[in-house]
Order: sequence, then structure tokens, then C-alpha cells
Amino acid sequence: MKYPLLLRFLQYIATLASGVGKRKKLFILIYHRVLDAPDYMRPQEVDIESFDWQMALLSKYFNVLTLEDGLQRLQNDSLPARAVCITFDDGYADNFTNALPILQRYKLNATFFIASGFLDGGRMWNDTIIEAVRNMQDSILDLSELGLGKFDVSDKSSKNQSVREVIQKIKHLPFDQRKNYVEYIASVSQNLPEDLMMTSEQVKKLDQSGMTIGGHTVNHPILSSIDLNMAESEVLENKKHLEQLINKNVKFFAYPNGKPEIDYRENHAQIVKQNGYLGAVSTQWGVASKVSDPWQLPRFIPWDKVPHKFMLRMCRLYCA
Repeated sequence: MKYPLLLRFLQYIATLASGVGKRKKLFILIYHRVLDAPDYMRPQEVDIESFDWQMALLSKYFNVLTLEDGLQRLQNDSLPARAVCITFDDGYADNFTNALPILQRYKLNATFFIASGFLDGGRMWNDTIIEAVRNMQDSILDLSELGLGKFDVSDKSSKNQSVREVIQKIKHLPFDQRKNYVEYIASVSQNLPEDLMMTSEQVKKLDQSGMTIGGHTVNHPILSSIDLNMAESEVLENKKHLEQLINKNVKFFAYPNGKPEIDYRENHAQIVKQNGYLGAVSTQWGVASKVSDPWQLPRFIPWDKVPHKFMLRMCRLYCA
């Protein structure tokens, strides 16, 4: 850390968190991508520079555990103070090319939840919308034919705002209807990327490097929007595929989108439990404690852009 006063401040915050170590809480951080550089279409994602200093802080001031170790120690009340698990959702290629070298530099483990249907050249539906709008030359995206209206895409700011609105409008539609809408939007663009997600070989190498591979369904559906038989198939087929790929048990699962009672329900948690998972994570904002449901563990996104705010947020959540 370059600045002595900032370093002393961060040490003070870490000391505060140590003082409430008896709370035995477990941070579970959510990441999706680690970009080469900031991207106006993905302002919520970290880039290499930010991820590097975040991992530096975690390695210096926190006790980073594997998800399996963290859950076991949470349940038997043996967590160290400031216990943290690092997780990534979806299976983006930059998890391997950008995140992995930084994790290895600081000797940290992370769990990567993989939506197996997008490996080897696939593209998630929301990324199709993002990249289609990014590439648009027209100033208006006309989705009146879909009943969604028209959207200003005349500059970077309006493109970002329009993408957010479109994604929110169609996110919870029935799976097939959403697919048709995305295909329509893709048709107005060209040169959509085919290398956003990891290859099967990269997933194998992640596992071989000591990282943890977790399940995230095959096609990343909103589980509450599909019938239970399809939901079980998404969970089970994803698990089978990943286990064959890495030749070991896949023990942990992340619910797509992950909001309890909105994106998944209790019966989906039962499906995950019955199919051999030891635990699962949601996107319910918070920090896990001993009373947390092991199949619906809360997580949060470390979106702060500067170190002192990042540390303050961690301390506030831990002390809450």
C-alpha cells in the first residue's frame, strides 16, 4: 500500500473487526468478471487493477477460506475472525485469464460456479443484449414489435441505461419467451463475441490449480420461471457435466440470479439438497452466521472503488 496513513487506517479497521470475532460470521463475496479495463457497458464489474488491490487487502487483513472449510467451520463454531470466501458466478473466460493469476499471486482460493451450457463458445442471454446494443450504429433500439417500446442508444450513457432497462423487463419472463426476445435483439447487431465464457479446458485447469468448481445450472434459467422437472434437470445435468469434466465431486451450488422467493423458492433449495450438494449460495445481501441455512447462504458484491471504503463496508457488515 503506497500511503502510510491509509495503511494505518486499514489496520485500524481490521482491528475493529477482530474485536467482534466472537460473532463468527462468514463473508462470502460475489464476483462475475475481472475486466481488462473499465467498461462503460459493465460499470459494476471490477477490472484487473481493482481486483488486485482487493485481493491484496483480503490476503493481508482477512482469513480467506475455501467455501467447504468456511461452511464447516461456520457450522462447528470454529471460524477465525474476519473469515472470507471468494466466489465467482457464471464461468466467464476472464475468471481464468485475469482473476486466476491474481488469486495465485496472493495464494488465495475461490469457488467458481459454472453454467455449463455456455462453455466452449456460448454466450449468456444478458451478454447477448449488452454486446448487441454496444455494437448498434442506429440511435434508437426499436423493440415495439415485442411490446417493450423504443430505447435511446445514441451514446455510451444511453446504451448502458437502455441495456439495464431491457434486461430488467425480460429477466423474469418464461424461459422460451425470453430466449425469443434475446434472439430478436441479437438480430439487429453483428459480430457478437463468442469468447466471453471459459472453455472446458480452462475449467479443468482452474480445478487443477486448486480452485473450487461449483454448479450453476446448465442454461442459467430463473428457476422460479420454469417447472420443477426442468429445474431439477438443470441442476442435475449441470452437476453431472462438471463432475465428468474435472473428475471429482461438485459440492456447492449457486442459484442463478439468486434472490430468495423471487428467482428461486424453497422447493428449489430442496432439489439442490437432494441432488448431493453440501451447500448453496444465494444473492441475498448479507453475511452468513451459524443460523444461516447452508443451502441458502447470503453473499454480497464488493463494489467499492477505493480501499478505505471497501474495508469500511466489510467492517460494517461484519459488525452489524
